[in-house]
Amino acid sequence: MSKATGEVLERWNFRIETDTEVVDKGVAREKSDKEIMREIQAIMRQVASSVTYLPCLDETCVFDVLAYTDTDVAVPFTWVDSDPKLIANPQMVKLHGFDTKIHKVDTLVSYKNDEWDEEE
Repeated sequence: MSKATGEVLERWNFRIETDTEVVDKGVAREKSDKEIMREIQAIMRQVASSVTYLPCLDETCVFDVLAYTDTDVAVPFTWVDSDPKLIANPQMVKLHGFDTKIHKVDTLVSYKNDEWDEEE
């Protein structure tokens, strides 16, 4: 977000889903550490290369980490409720996801498209 205005300029979404059968019932799903690391490295390369298409942020920015949990999950008392920090008319790019056989991670970046402002 812009530190000066609070406007959301980029929003990174890492959706992490847990396979409940593995956690609750102890069902074994195997995937090698090497394969998991290769998939994580691919995502990190995509995040690093996103500077080639994301607009340059020419102002001082701050960020919030938002965590969406199930309603029955205990959260630290220092956490506070927040709005979803959405961007109006965003450009969106879906990055590759990965699956550890226990957790599945999907990644999406949304960013403010200055072209929308120019058309108004």
